[in-house]
Amino acid sequence: MNFGHVPTVTVDDLTDADFLLDVREDDEWQAGHAEGALHIPMSEFVARFGELTEAAPQDGRINVICRVGGRSAQVAMYLAQQGLDAVNVAGGMEHWAAAGRKVVTDKGEPGTVL
Repeated sequence: MNFGHVPTVTVDDLTDADFLLDVREDDEWQAGHAEGALHIPMSEFVARFGELTEAAPQDGRINVICRVGGRSAQVAMYLAQQGLDAVNVAGGMEHWAAAGRKVVTDKGEPGTVL
C-alpha cells in the first residue's frame, strides 16, 4: 500500500520510550494493545483530539498505529496537517506482534491482535 507522503516508521524503529497512539476500535483495543499506548478510535478521533494534545509529548513524535496501517496512515496525515510531528507505523499491530513486541489487555495480561 502506498500512502503517498505520509511519513512512515517500522515497528523496529520504535523504542519503549516512543509515544504510541492506537486508533483501532474498542473491541480491537480490548483484545490486545501495546503497553502504554494512548487509545483513541479513529471513529471518535476528531471529537477526542484534545485528549491527544494533552497526552502527547510537546516536542516529540506521535507514532500512529492500527491493525495493518490503513487507518493509522489517515490519522497520521490528519495530524501532520494540524502541524504535529506524526508518523504511520507500517504494518500496524500485526507487525508489532510478529516482531515479538508485548501485546497486553487492559488487565496487563497477554493479549491478541484482532
